[in-house]
Amino acid sequence: MTVLVCPDSFKGTFTAAEVADAIAGGIEESGASSRRLPVADGGEGTRAVLARPLALREVTVETRNPWGAPCTATFGLSDEGTAVIEIAAASGVTTPHEGFRDPVTADTYGTGVLIAEAVRRGAGRIIVAAGGSATTDGGAGAIAAIEDAGGLRDASITVLTDVTTRYGDAARIFGPQKGADPQTVDLLTRRLAETAQRLPRDPSTVDATGAAGGFSGGMWAQYGAELRPGADYVLDAVGFDTLAAHAGAIVVGEGRLDGQTRAGKIISAILARAGSTPVHAVVGSVGDDLGDYRTRFAEVVVASDLAAMRAAGRRIGAAAR
Repeated sequence: MTVLVCPDSFKGTFTAAEVADAIAGGIEESGASSRRLPVADGGEGTRAVLARPLALREVTVETRNPWGAPCTATFGLSDEGTAVIEIAAASGVTTPHEGFRDPVTADTYGTGVLIAEAVRRGAGRIIVAAGGSATTDGGAGAIAAIEDAGGLRDASITVLTDVTTRYGDAARIFGPQKGADPQTVDLLTRRLAETAQRLPRDPSTVDATGAAGGFSGGMWAQYGAELRPGADYVLDAVGFDTLAAHAGAIVVGEGRLDGQTRAGKIISAILARAGSTPVHAVVGSVGDDLGDYRTRFAEVVVASDLAAMRAAGRRIGAAAR
């Protein structure tokens, strides 16, 4: 029996590929067989996961970080003209910066530079993974950068999201994670409302337009971007359904398993597709708000380092033999 190992990254600690290698290595040490399938949900690590199925090569360019400082960022580009850009690459909350990380001045101009450069290099289809931003500018910075470079030409944009939050709620839901206090959240909310009025169409009543501080809504309103759940997009791209149909067990993983996991994250998407196949979770930690969601798994194993992940793999593999 083959065990399909499909973890997300443990953000800030281990990549999805590193986690998959550790767990699968333990499964194989137990005498069982495994198949590695690193996944992502539209946040950091999405480009790496899509690199093989979309045949992406790396392109590194000069751009700017959310606070206007020069930086370099990398995106993926295929010979067929598909580009994959992570908003976290240039506009992310973890983007290096020596000064104050002001949630008000943080903008998506640097991501717009990446989009414009992909267009300049011949991309006709641009996929933007919207997770991990430091911004709440409603996409205004990215729109300015794209227009400064001459627009999208005939390119289309698809934004991968891991939330259903609407444009006007972006500051309230995500602002505190980006350093905004209650007064700043109110300011950012008012600014989003003002930005929405200037856009060609109003994103305020559309689900998922609040991703990346309203970036997804700005792209939808200005350029007609398609908004897609990142988890399902990635699972389709890597051929999950076919591989899962031939697996005797599935292993998922992420840095923290909690109440937010069920809201559009990759694990919830895998559970929805797994059918009767048992799903094991190997995670860095478990939140107190997990509740009865824990019963969706054959077991939940906490493993915060690679050695513990390999040990979890041995245990799962022994049970699967």
